[in-house]
Amino acid sequence: MHHHVGTQAECCGHHGPEEALARAEAVCRARDLQFTRLRRDVLEVVASQARPLGAYDIAERLSASGKRVAAVSVYRALDFLTENGLVHRIASRNAFVSCGHTHTDGAGLVFLICRSCGGIDETTSPEIEDQLGRTLAKAGFRPSSRILEVEGECGACLGRVAEG
Repeated sequence: MHHHVGTQAECCGHHGPEEALARAEAVCRARDLQFTRLRRDVLEVVASQARPLGAYDIAERLSASGKRVAAVSVYRALDFLTENGLVHRIASRNAFVSCGHTHTDGAGLVFLICRSCGGIDETTSPEIEDQLGRTLAKAGFRPSSRILEVEGECGACLGRVAEG
């Protein structure tokens, strides 16, 4: 399991903005893509947070320095970052988290979303992948993404309930 989003204290795998920016620079260099100042700034804000952020939250944080950043510009930057695997969109939250590792094309991601603390862990599951692939093939459906979101309670929150 890749634990890379959650509360800072509980999530030993959370990576900071330096790692995310270095990875983004390498990806953009390898793919001959522009890593603009806005894309860099948006990724830095997302990677600096332990919780998923919405586009308006990101725009607000970027605008704090005095220069107004429009949400539409943030959405464009997020589209670029998502397409290149540098951030993931958590659909149920309409929010974004940074991703610190490379996935194979078509890798199915499973986000485990804790309703108590708001932490999000990311994992992959070959078993779910295989079954989902068979189900999609049987339906004659080709997905553009394969991201599952599962809500519940994380191990740390369940542990706190058991202790109390």
